[in-house]
This record gives sequence, structure tokens and C-alpha cells, in this order.
Amino acid sequence: MTVQPSLIQSMQYSQTTIARARRAIRCSPFRLKLLTDTIDESVKLGAIAGRRGVELGYTRSPLSELGAEDALLWLIRVGVLRREVDGQGITDSFRLTPLGRQVVNQLADRDIESDSPSWGDRLADALNRRLRSPL
Repeated sequence: MTVQPSLIQSMQYSQTTIARARRAIRCSPFRLKLLTDTIDESVKLGAIAGRRGVELGYTRSPLSELGAEDALLWLIRVGVLRREVDGQGITDSFRLTPLGRQVVNQLADRDIESDSPSWGDRLADALNRRLRSPL
């Protein structure tokens, strides 16, 4: 049985969840292009780390593979991204979750590249990451 798109209801997220996801994205070292590219296709870690990430417009400055993966894992814990899975198991590719799509669609309407996070945002994100609590 095929479900018609008009019958599919989008997931509802609390304002706290959406605000946390937006803050995590704004505090991340990634540009919006990375997240918009992960709407339609998965992006491999190798395309994000190092000079390649800057060349593709995914990062503001080169990130080590470990640094890129750490930042991506935080976006997974917050609920914005997920790892791709194939027949062999988990891969090194990433895609947006439904929450990530909703937040990226909202952010795409604004110029988030110039919308830098406040010190309070950075502090809250850093504390949450340190405590590994996405709340």
C-alpha cells in the first residue's frame, strides 16, 4: 500500500527541541551548504574534513577528520543528522533527519552565515556537549 504524500503528517517538535537544534547548527563549524546537500544525498566524512570541506563550501576552515566527526556526532546526538547504513552496517556518510530538514528549511530562508551565535548560545552549546546532554 502506497501512502500519498498529502496524507503523511510531518513530525511535531517542541520549541525547545527546535531551538536546541538551531543553536547546535549555528555553533557548529559547518556551513549551511553541507546541511542542504544532505537533504538529497548522503555526504561522506572525507568530503567534509580537511581542505576538501572548505573547497566544497561545507566548512569555514579545514577540520581534522577527528574534529569533523566530533562535530557531526554532536549534531547526531541533537537529532539533526543521522549516519547512513548499508548492507554492511554503519557507513561514514551522513544525512539529515526529519528534525534537521525542518530546521534547515527554516534557516535556508535566512542568512545564517552572517547570523553568528551569541556568547550565551556558544556557552549553552559547549556545556551541553561537555555533559553530552542534548537538552
